[in-house]
Amino acid sequence: QVQLVESGGGLVQAGGSLRLSCAASGRTFRSYAMGWFRQAPGKEREFVAAISWSGGSTYYADSVKGRFTISRDNAKNTVYLQMNSLKPEDTAVYYCAAALTSRTPALTFEYDYWGQGTQVTVSS
Repeated sequence: QVQLVESGGGLVQAGGSLRLSCAASGRTFRSYAMGWFRQAPGKEREFVAAISWSGGSTYYADSVKGRFTISRDNAKNTVYLQMNSLKPEDTAVYYCAAALTSRTPALTFEYDYWGQGTQVTVSS
């Protein structure tokens, strides 16, 4: 069992930055690939970024490539999402998720555990 708690969301102006954190419980954190997803009102949950269990492989949605960076610290059981050059269309609830796999999955059904989400609002 893995429990995930996101933090770091908030209100920021367009062009600004935020850093999201996701703290995981359990001693098996390093066995899981981790992902970030987001869901805007009236839209489906969409993939943002994923990182392999070792941190050696990452994968990004085209919409955030070059602006967002996913990283992890297995000693702290934490995964991060650094978001720069934020745009109003980045406004959403951001969720972290864990998948027991060696890959960097991008589909929601591939993930086993989810956090409760943190709101990110980007004003124009």
